[in-house]
Amino acid sequence: MERPYIFCHMMTSLDGKIMGNYMETPEGEAAGDVFYRIAFGKEPYYKHQGWLSGRVTTDDNFTFYETPDLDENAGPVPEGDFVAQPDADMYYVSVDPSGRLGWKNCTLTYEDTHAHVLEVLTGKASNAYKTFLRKLGISYIIVGKDALDYELTLEKLKKLFGIETLMLGGGGVLNWSFIQAGLCDELSLVITPSADGSSKMPTLFMTKEGLTIDRAVNFELEHLEAKDGGSIWLRYRVKK
Repeated sequence: MERPYIFCHMMTSLDGKIMGNYMETPEGEAAGDVFYRIAFGKEPYYKHQGWLSGRVTTDDNFTFYETPDLDENAGPVPEGDFVAQPDADMYYVSVDPSGRLGWKNCTLTYEDTHAHVLEVLTGKASNAYKTFLRKLGISYIIVGKDALDYELTLEKLKKLFGIETLMLGGGGVLNWSFIQAGLCDELSLVITPSADGSSKMPTLFMTKEGLTIDRAVNFELEHLEAKDGGSIWLRYRVKK
């Protein structure tokens, strides 16, 4: 396979939301612990080398909508990709086509998991932004002129960084893009016994006009297990 094996690992409410007030309930917190242990705990089920999320998910959880410190007068950087660390134990792969995330350093910490930051850019990212990443020691790959080439993204992640298994971790638009493109192999879903009924929070899968459509995709159940706090862990194979 020219790309990593990809599993989408998410936690949702009973009404399919991936964010919201339900996460602050005791049941939501228990499900969050289950979610973490499955992919990142001391004895995780998955043995992956990186996880991938979109720009909004990254801003919500790690960069907090900070503005990048850009030098618009910086000299031109070399063409192509920048591999700052080719052999990290874990990578956080951030899809940021235009280069907007305001990183402060080249690593992040999620609970007790440490990861090297790896940006996925297109030709829309400015020279100033690429200079900014290089100064911080953040790796980046260029995968398309105006729009993301997902297949090229995955090929580069495997070839340049040795990522054999990759976790897909939201948001809903990114998840559905990979599912509909046939680039996701497995869905791992932790459902908490909570809901808040919000009509504004994103769901597990979401279409985006001009990018994806609501063509149905089927899944085959492989595992069902009751977990802490009344949560349920489901694993599905994505039918191609």
